[in-house]
Amino acid sequence: MKVLGIESSCDETGVAIYESGVGVLAQALHSQISLHALYGGVVPELASRDHIRLMPGLIRQTLAGAGLRVADLDAIAYTAGPGLAGALLVGASVAEAMAFAAGIPALPVHHLEGHMLSPLLAADPPDFPFVALLVSGGHTQLMRVAGIGQYELLGETLDDAAGEAFDKTAKLLGLGYPGGAELAALAERGHAGRYKLPRPMLRSGNLDFSFSGLKTAVLNIVSNAAWQRPHAARLAADLAADFQQAVVEVLADKALAALEQTGLRALVVAGGVGANVALRAKLDSTLRQKGARAYYPEPALCTDNGVMIAYAGARRLELGERPPRVATIRVRPRWPLAELGAPLAPR
Repeated sequence: MKVLGIESSCDETGVAIYESGVGVLAQALHSQISLHALYGGVVPELASRDHIRLMPGLIRQTLAGAGLRVADLDAIAYTAGPGLAGALLVGASVAEAMAFAAGIPALPVHHLEGHMLSPLLAADPPDFPFVALLVSGGHTQLMRVAGIGQYELLGETLDDAAGEAFDKTAKLLGLGYPGGAELAALAERGHAGRYKLPRPMLRSGNLDFSFSGLKTAVLNIVSNAAWQRPHAARLAADLAADFQQAVVEVLADKALAALEQTGLRALVVAGGVGANVALRAKLDSTLRQKGARAYYPEPALCTDNGVMIAYAGARRLELGERPPRVATIRVRPRWPLAELGAPLAPR
């Protein structure tokens, strides 16, 4: 089964073709970082326009890379949510129109399901069931995953997600966009221990998260007049290191607690923050001591991409899901992952 995947939930335009039993045949990805950097964050209208401008060419490029025509495809999968409404509508409209013209199914895919299943594409994938730590954009969640579409929410953020906290803290430190990666790079040059930052909800007794207070603690530090001293650059590196250490400690502790609560020994980590080197090192060492193991996507698949959407769509179609034959362009900017059911044929 050959599935074309389209991802356009935010500021990456991703297209890929996945073939069941073979793997990824071709992919193309465009990042809008340089476009939004001028404004210090994603501008939804500009994101949508850029998807419109680039998507046709990326689809042609991907088909050519795979040596295929649209008529050779078995289905088209696209991100239907969560994400920016306008950006999602671009991908949904293109996918539904192409599928209708070719007489093949168009399958809406949950963005976070794509992230969560992407480690299954690795050379040594995890087996079901496992615990998933989703740290993607505005989402920080722990899920028990029994199979495709069998998701139980164990805990989630009550305010800022980890990725949002990284980006907002980076802005407080005067770093560019996207701030998360720049903050992580700055942290490597600093030494943790100078600042006593909170570990929000570390001892809450549940698996929920909260990172807004941590961001506020950083704000209080940088607002102090002493921050303007000549050696502020060194202080910023140390503060970045302390901030990253606090976030990593909370994520690792909660993930371990989720494994203990469920009795499972496999942890899947997916989403942009999942590429953080310090987080991976902490999880690997902590889980190894407990006889458990963490699984990650390939580094290139941590960001938003078309591969994960094509793969998630293919897995659902293989399990019998059949979308309605009538083209329906619907997106869900807010779409709780726990509401997503197992693959079913429409009645």
